[in-house]
Amino acid sequence: MQGYPNFSDERVLEKYSSAFTLSDMEVFVFPELLYPLVIANIMSPIIWAWLDDPWFNGITRKSFIYKVNRIKQYIMDHFIFNLDLETWGLTEKGVEIDRFSDFIDMNILTQSNALFGYEGDKYYFDMDIRRHFGLDKYTTDTIPYWKTETIEAMRAFKYKPGFTTGAGECVSLSALYAAALFIIGKIPLENIFLMATPLHSQNFIDIEDGLLTNNRRIVTRNMWFNGTEITGKARRAMEKEKVTIISHLSGYIHHIYDTATIQQESFTRFTGKLKQYLKTELSVPVFINFLRSCKSFQSCFQFRQLIDGKMLYIETEKIFKIEHSLHQSFTDQFMKDLIPNIPVSEFSTMPLKNRILFQDVKNSFAKKKIISNHEFQIRLRALSVEAIVPNPEMFENHIEELFIFIQVEPKLPFTNKVFISTDLLDINTSQSREDILEKVLKNAGINEVANLSLYAYRYMDKINWKPFIKAALERNPVSILGLTGKTISEASELLSQFSNESIYDSNRLSLPDEVWNFQRGDGIEKAILLANFILSTDKKADLNLTIEYSHVTLEYNNKSFYFTSNKSIRKNLKLSYCGQEHLCKVD
Repeated sequence: MQGYPNFSDERVLEKYSSAFTLSDMEVFVFPELLYPLVIANIMSPIIWAWLDDPWFNGITRKSFIYKVNRIKQYIMDHFIFNLDLETWGLTEKGVEIDRFSDFIDMNILTQSNALFGYEGDKYYFDMDIRRHFGLDKYTTDTIPYWKTETIEAMRAFKYKPGFTTGAGECVSLSALYAAALFIIGKIPLENIFLMATPLHSQNFIDIEDGLLTNNRRIVTRNMWFNGTEITGKARRAMEKEKVTIISHLSGYIHHIYDTATIQQESFTRFTGKLKQYLKTELSVPVFINFLRSCKSFQSCFQFRQLIDGKMLYIETEKIFKIEHSLHQSFTDQFMKDLIPNIPVSEFSTMPLKNRILFQDVKNSFAKKKIISNHEFQIRLRALSVEAIVPNPEMFENHIEELFIFIQVEPKLPFTNKVFISTDLLDINTSQSREDILEKVLKNAGINEVANLSLYAYRYMDKINWKPFIKAALERNPVSILGLTGKTISEASELLSQFSNESIYDSNRLSLPDEVWNFQRGDGIEKAILLANFILSTDKKADLNLTIEYSHVTLEYNNKSFYFTSNKSIRKNLKLSYCGQEHLCKVD
């Protein structure tokens, strides 16, 4: 029996308050928060409304790949990737370390989190990750919150200056994809695995040959080996970084924790299918795809073609440039169609020096479509010696990269965990939104995934408000910064000019920074934002917040500030600091 959370326990309160802000740091420390965000998106009416869009007409009768491509294009049309520093503000390393020191070893953290010292993918660190993210103008102790957005906040970006569509960071897009695949594509949640690395987040969909969602895009197994730049970005995280968290409907496994709650059978299935997805056999098309991805290796090869009775030669890199400009792939048929369109001046009448003839590589396969890696390696080395390819060391490195290309070994969490058995939340594709909401409510007392889902969903009618108020008054710096220099009366007047429309339906509530970023909010949300501002300037303040349906009153220093609510809530709250760093005494 799980039971309802005991918020007199500060550790429990910290975790449940994190279900509202969902920063990258919070999800890293509390991996059990990741799938509840997916379920919160599933409980939201927003994605269900997509079913009425003509874009998805007849989708239930279509194939898996058709469904996924349709969903992908819809997401690409309506949401952009956003990872700026201004949206959710900044915090300090010291603050985060103090906050989570009871939960995690900070030495382990520095080996797993990019902003605390992790350097797994040298691509980012060669280019200076702090400069890449715009942090170079701050001290090295400054780090971003980078909060994971719900579907409501993602959609609301269209109201933010500088945006014309929805937006979200990579974890937000992962959660959105998972919910959309379930609702629109009818993909069971048991087949959807969320994967987090220190710098990225992707989903693995265990259907047919497998599929990865990567930010707004998808990568099929065939695409994984196509050598394009877009696929290269998706491959980078899997090739270079540890997979720190795998989250599933049944639970999670985290590389730094000794216990795991994911069903061991589900994890074993996931591991096997992912490794199968990341592996292919060596063939001529696969070798061409590797050349496409490895531009420096292209200079080691040349292509021969018979034109007008003459044997002519051309650099391989020229072929790939032409391929890119024509949006066609380098294949035998492509070459037959392409050659007549290439000016003869681009060709040489003599074999090019120090280059391997591509046809000799192709002949290595003889009558076989596939040969062993060892056999191909021997043949390729012999060809390089015969051609006197310059820089043999570089050539050897590229051969090693080729074998990584055809078989990526994912750096998954070790299996030497204690797997804790938990009840699986029974959510399936035959259920309606109302059925799922009822199921989550029914299981909240016995299943933590269900319980956390209600908090991530912000179901204020059914949850304790203490974690929400704690999150609202501790981790919403953008609205405070935006009101800096204003009197409380001026701040109240400014908020009254915002649209009185919440981005959340029914009695669900926005956080102060969501109200500020999107310039809209219900009267309750505006009052909490004003309370956040007051407590940031007056550490000794005692505030009374009275919500009487449409009438909302915030009292401070014998002054009353009035707001109008469109929600059906009746509640009285007393808000004050309860420590130097921890706010939120909520009575």
